[in-house]
Amino acid sequence: MTSTRHTHQILDLALRVGEMLLSNGAGAADVTATMASVAHHLGLRQVMEDVTFTTLTLSYQASADEPPVSLTRRVTHRETDFDDLTRVDHLVADLLANEIDLEEARARVARISSTGHQTPRWAVTAGWGGIGAGIALLIGGGVIVTVIAAFAAMGLEVLQRYLSRLRLPFFYAQVAGGLFASLLAVGVGATDLDVDPSLVVTASIVMLLAGLGFIGAIQDALTGFYVTAGARILEVMMSTAGVIVGVSGGLTLGSALGVQLMVEPGAGGLSRLPLMITGAAVGAAAFAFAGYAPRRVLLPIAAIAGAAAAIYLVLVDHGGGRAWPAAVAAIFIGVVSYSVSGWARVPPLVIVTAAIVPLLPGVSIYRALSLLADDDFTGIVAMITAAAVAISLAAGVILGEYVAQPLRREARRLEQRLAGPRLVGPLRARTRARADRKKNMH
Repeated sequence: MTSTRHTHQILDLALRVGEMLLSNGAGAADVTATMASVAHHLGLRQVMEDVTFTTLTLSYQASADEPPVSLTRRVTHRETDFDDLTRVDHLVADLLANEIDLEEARARVARISSTGHQTPRWAVTAGWGGIGAGIALLIGGGVIVTVIAAFAAMGLEVLQRYLSRLRLPFFYAQVAGGLFASLLAVGVGATDLDVDPSLVVTASIVMLLAGLGFIGAIQDALTGFYVTAGARILEVMMSTAGVIVGVSGGLTLGSALGVQLMVEPGAGGLSRLPLMITGAAVGAAAFAFAGYAPRRVLLPIAAIAGAAAAIYLVLVDHGGGRAWPAAVAAIFIGVVSYSVSGWARVPPLVIVTAAIVPLLPGVSIYRALSLLADDDFTGIVAMITAAAVAISLAAGVILGEYVAQPLRREARRLEQRLAGPRLVGPLRARTRARADRKKNMH
């Protein structure tokens, strides 16, 4: 095998690993560091990495007398697939530990990207129903509202999957989802059922919010990848705008038909705290299940999400506003997730993304839309509150990772310096020479 061919294989492996991480929500810093670790471990020194929202590029020049070798891959497909994310993370760890070689790593990446999942499609749809039911409990819904929210969530999942097969832009799928949720609530409001239909809308909005994208955007901004952060934020804004357009259209149509939905969703108060915590736990675990997370991490995710929801609800009840309680709860998620991820053998990003779902500001967004639909411009304040909560959640999680990483470093003495808020990938690159020396010592 020629040196050029070997170089191509190493760069191709690193790019394929980076592509799978980026397409599943990993931050640009994590993707860059992981690709650099893979290339360096396999013998390529001083590889140049360039990561944007849609493109990955690696360049390597063996010497000043030789032309550089450069490979590029485009990221066109994005989804929440915690199973692929975990399997790629394990592959990188095995490679850096010299448990597999280059050929085996290339074969494993190909298998990961080409194989499906054992979880049947109907089970994933049922998982989305669990998300809707959990969020409905969290925001104070009763039995009837919880059942309706579960069926609404399953309908949303089927609708968006169908629109995805039609290759429509994601914006239109979000518009359709928001319209479906609001029209369902209008239909419930037109019946004699003693329920608050606005809770159905709120539970559905939380499902449509781009929590994973916002976390990635804040992480990229904090780690200096401003171009990628700007692209992620624009994607989140377009996604949220689609929800706003859909829900506003449904509320307007409901008003034209004489069905007025309540502006402020009901709240259970601390008297319903155990039930609300249960709802947060169920919603987070169901989200992880629907995202193909390993079964072993579902219970820890439920426990972390329930505890974070309790922190948030208690602080809000004591007059702490919404942004600061959200930040405190998110910091808790970041710190605990970093430790639990090692035990569960999953990247922290899997736990963080699922545990933060119940805290997404669906109530504030729904209240803002309801007020704006009635030409009440105080809804702008509610929309600003929703944005503040979303930023607090993302920044709080990253701060939690900053706090947890050096604590674990000092406890285990695994690294010499803080590498940044790593949510997936190796904490520190182990080169082949260092690994061989350690192996020879034993």
